[in-house]
Amino acid sequence: MSRTTGETGTADSPPAPTGPPADPDTSESTRQTQAPPTRQTSPPPTRQTSPPPTRQSSSPPTRPSVPPDQWNDWRWHMRKRITSAEKAREWLVLSPGEEKAIAETAGTYRWSITPYYASLMDPLDPACPIRQQGVPALGELAEYSGAEVDPVGDMYFRKTNRVVHKYPDRVIMLITEACPVYCRHCTRKFHTTDVSGTYFRDNEGGAYDEDLRYIADHPEIRDVLLTGGDPLSYQDGKLEEIIAGLRAIPSVEIIRIGSRFPVLLPQRITDGLCEMLARHHPVWLNTHFNHPKEITPEAAAAVDRLLRHGIPVGNQTVLLRGVNDDVATMRTLMTELLRIRVRPYYLYHCDNVTGVSHFMTSIEKGWEIMEGLQGHITGFGVPQYVLTTKLGKIPLAQPYFTPTEDGLRLRNYRGQEMVVDASVHPITEADLR
Repeated sequence: MSRTTGETGTADSPPAPTGPPADPDTSESTRQTQAPPTRQTSPPPTRQTSPPPTRQSSSPPTRPSVPPDQWNDWRWHMRKRITSAEKAREWLVLSPGEEKAIAETAGTYRWSITPYYASLMDPLDPACPIRQQGVPALGELAEYSGAEVDPVGDMYFRKTNRVVHKYPDRVIMLITEACPVYCRHCTRKFHTTDVSGTYFRDNEGGAYDEDLRYIADHPEIRDVLLTGGDPLSYQDGKLEEIIAGLRAIPSVEIIRIGSRFPVLLPQRITDGLCEMLARHHPVWLNTHFNHPKEITPEAAAAVDRLLRHGIPVGNQTVLLRGVNDDVATMRTLMTELLRIRVRPYYLYHCDNVTGVSHFMTSIEKGWEIMEGLQGHITGFGVPQYVLTTKLGKIPLAQPYFTPTEDGLRLRNYRGQEMVVDASVHPITEADLR
């Protein structure tokens, strides 16, 4: 049975194993830090060559009727998250593959879907891009060559229970394992979704003293990103305690929050939350829209509330096979983001993460999409295409120039070329003399 936590906890959590981890307001987490599984070295399975799943022939289910006061309450959605095939059938006609995946991933990976996010899913089409992000798939259990539980090195660069210090002037702080929806493509799947995994050194419920002291002792740190899990899983009071602790450190200039709540449950972005965040400016929020279907009136209203309280909103999209790996979808997504005043920031190449590798595309596919964006849409609507590694984020953009003996051969988005002489645009410092 669901329960309601106090002001310092997360929203209601259904019981394990299919629900999210224990509420972060508890003093001790029940999850223990474990060594990550051995890196997979077996050859990757053959990519699916059969046609994609087709729409179910049966009639869609009659979805639950929810009064507006409940539908607009984010806590209601958190209490009513879908965590079983039985509950999912109230919203979707599950395919045999989905039924099998839900059964076979039980005990390995969590899953939960908010009623709001379920309402965006095509009830009959297993290939729906929203469904693929939320409903377990058999590909999560396949072994892929080179797949890791931490390909970007969060555990390697972790300095305290929560602080990951990879770049000179900024850190991330992993403050929770909980999410409203456990995205099937999560880079930190071992931390958020794997029932036996965590990136925490100790546990989630411990004190923040060591984390804050590390940041204070390193005055070069001017930018702190709160992430997880999803930091907005916490109630406003608990979240403000953390933010206020950072604001008390003179060297911290910028606080950023990484949250998918504007996409998965925009009702969480209340005026009260925004007013609290605005008390601690400058605060930025980066979110994670992957498909145009996610840009709804509710999502646009959530973004508007953030912006009206002075909180800039950026977007980090992941390139996902079968979800958004075509130019038309990505172009529509970027222009729709601009329409609701969200700045596209990164296009991440999907990491080779254990349980996620089936979503990977080729880098060549990413180049094709970037070529379809550059010059075709507003310049600040074109994200930076990057691959995250233990070396950091590596830009993957193809150059639009080629050095020649006399200067540069330039290419525009139409494929037209021209040569610019070094006497007109000097290439090296020596050319200036």
